[in-house]
Amino acid sequence: MKKTFKTSPGSPYPLGAKLKLDGANFSIFSRHATSVELLLYDSTDSLEPIQVIYLENEINKTFYSWHVHIHELPAGTWYTWRMDGPNCPSENGLRFDKEKHLLDPLARVVSDNLWDRSKACLPGDNGHTAMRSLVVDENYDWEGDTPYSFKSENAIIYELHVGGFTRDKLSGVKNPGTFSALIEKIPYLKALGISHVELMPVMAFDEQDIPPGTAALGLKNYWGYSTHSFFSPHPRYCVTPEKGTHLEEFRDLVKALHQAEIGVIMDVVFNHTSEAGSDGPVINFRGIGSSIFYHLDANDKSKFRDYTGCGNTVNANHPVVANFIISCLEFWVREMHIDGFRFDLASALARGQNGEVLQDPPILWGIELSEQLAKTKLIAEAWDAAGLYQVGSFPGYRWGEWNGKYRDIMRRFIRGDKGLTAEVATRLCASSDLYKKQDRLPINSINFITCHDGFTLNDLVSYHHKHNLANGEDNRDGCNNNISYNCGAEGETDDVNILELRKRQAKNSIAILLLSQGVPMLLSGDEVLNTQNGNNNGYCQDNELTWFDWSLTKKNSNMLLFVQQMIALRKRHPSLMRRRFLTGECVPGRHIPDIQWHGINLGAPQWLDPESQVLAFTLAAVDNEDDEADLHVIFNMSGNEFNMQIPIVENRKWYLAINTSLSSTQGGAVKPEQQTPIGDHNYFVQAKSVVVLEGR
Repeated sequence: MKKTFKTSPGSPYPLGAKLKLDGANFSIFSRHATSVELLLYDSTDSLEPIQVIYLENEINKTFYSWHVHIHELPAGTWYTWRMDGPNCPSENGLRFDKEKHLLDPLARVVSDNLWDRSKACLPGDNGHTAMRSLVVDENYDWEGDTPYSFKSENAIIYELHVGGFTRDKLSGVKNPGTFSALIEKIPYLKALGISHVELMPVMAFDEQDIPPGTAALGLKNYWGYSTHSFFSPHPRYCVTPEKGTHLEEFRDLVKALHQAEIGVIMDVVFNHTSEAGSDGPVINFRGIGSSIFYHLDANDKSKFRDYTGCGNTVNANHPVVANFIISCLEFWVREMHIDGFRFDLASALARGQNGEVLQDPPILWGIELSEQLAKTKLIAEAWDAAGLYQVGSFPGYRWGEWNGKYRDIMRRFIRGDKGLTAEVATRLCASSDLYKKQDRLPINSINFITCHDGFTLNDLVSYHHKHNLANGEDNRDGCNNNISYNCGAEGETDDVNILELRKRQAKNSIAILLLSQGVPMLLSGDEVLNTQNGNNNGYCQDNELTWFDWSLTKKNSNMLLFVQQMIALRKRHPSLMRRRFLTGECVPGRHIPDIQWHGINLGAPQWLDPESQVLAFTLAAVDNEDDEADLHVIFNMSGNEFNMQIPIVENRKWYLAINTSLSSTQGGAVKPEQQTPIGDHNYFVQAKSVVVLEGR
């Protein structure tokens, strides 16, 4: 006979399920619910509850919180909620269904092994196919670990997908595709030289959230931009999710990365949820109070305003929702030791409750001013899917921004577009035109040339057009404006000259990125020329197409070594990681400016030349006393070669550090101990190449 647990009224705080010495307290917010039930289960897949607890309006409700204390309830108990209330979507946006099973929005652990999205889209009971939450013991031995302290100007970010990084059969890990497997690959990350990993979404998301045509091909939501449980790690990334080990396994990863002196940035999706549009599933927020959590159409509240391209938009500046988001972020920092967040489509969070763009959005300022988040790195994708573009004007001062303007101009310059040198110089200097006038800093510019969304670096230099037919949407999905150049053939080719040019262009891209002021971000796999065969929207491809191909670490070891050496060069030059913007004024103790610009001729940058494809600059060392080298950098993106002058600097000789046209064992990079001085006052620069000289 199953045990029946005794109950008492409980407390409205904290929200969620909180384990206590004599049981567990449950609390959930719902302003408009008229009755609430809590259902308890003894496993993730048991079909019938062991107990159904009806919450009394008079004793289990305080203002808008419904709560109950269950005595002697152990950790490891699974549960769902049911709520009744108004169901008048067109009038008030409310969609209560007393038979629908709901996830706790603050669940620390969730299970989706019974989940059927289609059943949740229909009215009525879905108890046998619903997701479930777990009562969990949150204690953990951090062994003295704390969030990682690191100066932002020294950061080198590496964007990766937790699952795809280790699912390849050659990854050599014990449990491919898990947090645990990523721990095994920390030596690779350490050897690469990056300072932070930026994890694509790891909050629990709905893998079934994809278009019908895509689902018919057996595909799933792979990227994870479909969150439903913002306090829970994704169950599929765990080795034993049925045991509810989500928190422990993720914490093990964070602790291991910190021990390797690598910070952890989470890609978070607060702009929308996996409940989609009007015909989407009821998972949690929709069944608790969709009129509060989502932007609804003013005339017909059954319709969702969509500024995200995903069917719904979170009503982030509603006080209840804003508190939910900030509490969530503080949880991940306080309890999970996260070091930073990258906010997907962050400009959607700048919209008021009627969809208007707010000058000072409460949620964004609340995040910026939170004391618990004071040392946490904040990065915005400063646009949304409805045309709001805020690169250079995102609300707040601490926020770094994915600099889309940097990406676009550098792609154009590298492929050979003419007359861009003036803007290239501006972007190279951390886009001072965007940030300096607002008293912001170079670290506000997160520079990137590729990211998960779009072509990989290999495909950027191998394809003119996207090739997304495998996604099941007739190649309609994905961006059409890739600013790419296939170097003479579309996709695979045996042409040696084309292949050599592609490798050089890939190295040029890495070199320019790591020679730029601001914070660089690399896409995982670019260092070994990973390809997606021209697919620029691999969101649904959980297979070899998008996984990190570990065979390439040997096949393209030359490229991998080049990236490692470029990262090493950046690290040994504080002049590339300045806290303040360059001024053109002389550095203290020396008679040379912090930066001098050149074109084909010294001191003659071709700012106004519509044909210009060459840009050079001399960067002075930050601290001469530390024997830091000056740098002389040449970008020649033209099809011509030039014998270019080298500046004469007092008491300095020039040494070749980088030449992307060379196919040496280091792929065009030369370690300091292997460098030899250049005896001439000129250097011959090949077409389509980057040259870096160190002056010591």
